[in-house]
Amino acid sequence: MSTVLEIHDLLVRLDKKTVLEIDSLTVQNGEILAIVGPNGSGKSTLLLAVARLIKLERGEVSFDGSHASGESDTKYRRHLGLVLQEPLLLDTSVFDNVAVGLRFRKVAFAEVKERVETWLKRFGIEHLRNRPALKLSGGEAQRVSLARAFALEPELLLLDEPFSALDAPSRVSLMDDLRAILAETSTTTIFITHDLKEASSLGDKMAVILQGKLMQYGTPEEIHANPKNAEVRLFLGLNS
Repeated sequence: MSTVLEIHDLLVRLDKKTVLEIDSLTVQNGEILAIVGPNGSGKSTLLLAVARLIKLERGEVSFDGSHASGESDTKYRRHLGLVLQEPLLLDTSVFDNVAVGLRFRKVAFAEVKERVETWLKRFGIEHLRNRPALKLSGGEAQRVSLARAFALEPELLLLDEPFSALDAPSRVSLMDDLRAILAETSTTTIFITHDLKEASSLGDKMAVILQGKLMQYGTPEEIHANPKNAEVRLFLGLNS
């Protein structure tokens, strides 16, 4: 299995305060890596660093064997799909929201239509194609965000707590659909969450970040069976 993303000696500081340190972390092709930790631990900072949306104090992020710094930000981000906790939708139709990235990349009209229709259907929102995106429910809006990301056929998908703002039924339904789609497409994914059940359900591997540091990395089963230290054990809710 080939390596898609490698992180080495990463340090991020905000207002002269260290907010994230990672010695080494890799993501393999087709793998789903769940990044877990409490609020404020540095999880989203890691995602922003991978997306080159935040400045690194030091360190290297290598994508597909090449240093990310060797490409412009725009060219580098063409490899990525990004879905945030709060959907960032345009004041236009669902169809146009899913199509916007493809049109920005000047994809031919016929292919735009085909890809958009495909992903509307796969996320169960084809009946909403003409509806104003700003009048959707939270679950519907997040499905549009995911369809937009998948339509770009990203080499690496970044998900920043995409279920946390949803009600329980919407969260369960969307998780089930996303799990099936990720299995079908083998899309390499980094998934940020503070919910250990979500991480274990979706993640092939799990990385525990506490107080800005990568504490442990492995399969969810390995980490639950053998927490590295007392801090990880406490986060996992293990009493003994």
